[in-house]
Amino acid sequence: MARMPTGAKVFLILVGALLPLALIALLTTLQTTRIADTEARARLHAIADESSGVVENALTNHVGQMSQTLAALEQNPGDAPSCTQLAGTFAAQGSVRFAIADRGGRVLCGQRFSLPGAPVLRPSELRATFLPDGIAIRIGGNAGMSATAYYPVSALAALARPSGFVPDYGAALVRHEQRLALRDLATAGPLGRSEKVLSNLSIDNLDLEMSIPGAPITSPLIITTALLVLMWIAAATIGWSVVNILLIRPLRTLRTSVGNYTPGEILDMKRFGAIPAQEIRDLGETFQQITRTVQLHEADLAAGLIRQTKLTREVHHRVKNNLQVISSLINFHARAARSAEASEAYASIQRRVDALAVVHRHHYTELEENRGLELRSVIGELAANIRATAPEQAAGLGITLEIEPLLVNQDVAIAVAFLITELVELAVSCNPTTHVRISIKGGEEPDRAILRVSSSALVESAELEGLLESRYGRVIAGLARQLRTPLHHDPLVGAYEASIAITGRP
Repeated sequence: MARMPTGAKVFLILVGALLPLALIALLTTLQTTRIADTEARARLHAIADESSGVVENALTNHVGQMSQTLAALEQNPGDAPSCTQLAGTFAAQGSVRFAIADRGGRVLCGQRFSLPGAPVLRPSELRATFLPDGIAIRIGGNAGMSATAYYPVSALAALARPSGFVPDYGAALVRHEQRLALRDLATAGPLGRSEKVLSNLSIDNLDLEMSIPGAPITSPLIITTALLVLMWIAAATIGWSVVNILLIRPLRTLRTSVGNYTPGEILDMKRFGAIPAQEIRDLGETFQQITRTVQLHEADLAAGLIRQTKLTREVHHRVKNNLQVISSLINFHARAARSAEASEAYASIQRRVDALAVVHRHHYTELEENRGLELRSVIGELAANIRATAPEQAAGLGITLEIEPLLVNQDVAIAVAFLITELVELAVSCNPTTHVRISIKGGEEPDRAILRVSSSALVESAELEGLLESRYGRVIAGLARQLRTPLHHDPLVGAYEASIAITGRP
């Protein structure tokens, strides 16, 4: 529910709120149908009791008289009065036929007819047999005699017909899975229903089934039920439409405009058109006032940024000038030095000031974009300055650069420049004509690069160890700490290697 749109939530809430009213109306309709079913069921029981009573009395009377006549003919096969009395009883039934036969099948009384596959019955055994067009009731007698009555469907239907005016009904004789339809109930279509009642006839488990149509599911009932559902959905839809038009749609438009808002512009309420809800209009005017305030603040910040940029440029310009003044003073004092050692000391200081000046100049150049300093250009200029300020005995100094285009911040650039200056000067101190190789390549991690300075003069030796302990070792270790990385020395190859942080690639 928390992730659903507000419109869907409102629609579901309205559907749930109106559902009890729809259920009440639906239950009222169903109750009316149930009352009609109860009345129909009461009428069915009345006609079933009447019809089953008539059929049971007729069949029981016939069975009793056939039993008496069968007993008389067993005593005297020529007893004509008993046969005549039985014939009179069946004569009132019209199409009903009867026969009393001896063991050999000779008819002693009644009409000759045969039952297919009729078994021999035990004395006094009563059995009803279902036939395609009626039912036969047989009674077993002594010495293989039997009495049989055949009731066609028309005769049974006449017996089962209720008296008086009754609605359409159906009647059938049933026993377990066997069934003989006496009157078919007219079908009422796919939605028609019927009520059924079984009444026992006390003859060989025969039952009389009576059925009448149930309360029909008529088209008015279907239309009423459909209208209830449609009214329920329509009420929820109308409520949702009102909420959507008055609240949700204006809020969605306002949210889109606020989401597309760019700092510095003013939110224009006129482009929203007519907003029907006063509360949303007030909210939009509040946002409009906020955008005016933001615009004023943006203007103040822009003016302040311009002033700050001018001050920063002025500071960098003065620092650059100061570094140039320092470099000129060092150069002036170096020319006035009285010994080679002093001149070399001034040259060493000059190289470090030049390293700082190179980094600062490139940082000042990148100030507008603030992407970082490109190491290739910084170290290229630094190497040129080192060769230019090298002592006379180091005229054969060679520096090879293999640097990928990488960007670093100012702190890393200063530390790298000082570290390279110290390592190159260390190599020159060991061998003035040495060759130094400087490489910086991207590492396995995307934000790290590998700095490597190698030279044959940096191979382990007593002179190298002495210079490291007396002068260069502590400075190099301090610069490595500033880079927050360990500095590895391979004494066999003569290489120093460290992992430095980068900000990206140009």
